[in-house]
Amino acid sequence: MNINYFLNQSLFVIRFRYVKKWIIMLNNIWLKFNGMKIGKGTHMSKCYVTWPHQVSIGNYCRLEHNIYFHYDGIWKVGPSIIIKDNVFIGNNCEFNITDKIIIEKDCLIASGCKFIDHNHSFSSVTEIIRKQKSTKKQIHIGPNVWLGVNVVVLMGIEIGEGAIVAAGAIVVESIPPFEIWGGVPAKKIGQR
Repeated sequence: MNINYFLNQSLFVIRFRYVKKWIIMLNNIWLKFNGMKIGKGTHMSKCYVTWPHQVSIGNYCRLEHNIYFHYDGIWKVGPSIIIKDNVFIGNNCEFNITDKIIIEKDCLIASGCKFIDHNHSFSSVTEIIRKQKSTKKQIHIGPNVWLGVNVVVLMGIEIGEGAIVAAGAIVVESIPPFEIWGGVPAKKIGQR
């Protein structure tokens, strides 16, 4: 056996199996210390959080790397981002929340999904858009929902139990239970 091969393989295993787990564990301890609620059995990789006390994650969830929990507002009592039990969230998802989002149990959220519960107002043409008061409305994702890769869910949307949203869809209206939607903007394309 080649000594260089053995040494390289050993360092690889130590780096990616053990050191990474310790870093994630220390990060989770830090987030909990700052008020984030992380349930038992939840596996969480590296994530970015603006206000940890605004995030509540249930039991036995799996969150992949580079998820961005962005509570877009001043300090207030939380949580405003509520993820219930047995939820999977893929890498590079973004939660840009001003009001509230609730994700019920057993949901599958693929990589790159975005949730935005607020919007700029543009009713006055004489005033700059960024200075106009923004609108906001809660997002609610029902149980056992599957969102494909790169789905965008906008403010005030409710997705019913067991619904499926196809990859790349932009959801601008609420989806009834057990329907399949897709497209830009998302429309009904099937029934479960």
